[in-house]
Amino acid sequence: MNDFKDKKFTPDFKVLDDVARVAGGAVNVISAMQQQIRDDVKARFEEFAARMDLVPREDLDQAQAQINELRSRLDEIEAKLDALAETGAKNKAAPKKNAAKNRSTKTSKTK
Repeated sequence: MNDFKDKKFTPDFKVLDDVARVAGGAVNVISAMQQQIRDDVKARFEEFAARMDLVPREDLDQAQAQINELRSRLDEIEAKLDALAETGAKNKAAPKKNAAKNRSTKTSKTK
């Protein structure tokens, strides 16, 4: 046991360099694998989206804007149509009253 105490511990820097090199290589491999997994997941999702007929967000936003514009135009047209219907109803009601008055005056004149 005395032999152990007498020997000084001297680290072998060559071994430490080898370990650092292996660790660095492992980091590079893991980084490359991570990128490959990301690319594969992205490709799979794009294939899935294509099969499901999904649309990009920009196209959806554009379609919604067009729908909102058409909805407001439809509301304007409906309001105009309602106004015309009211005007037409008033015009049709007025001649009937006049026609009834004309009939009563004609019948009273002929009597």
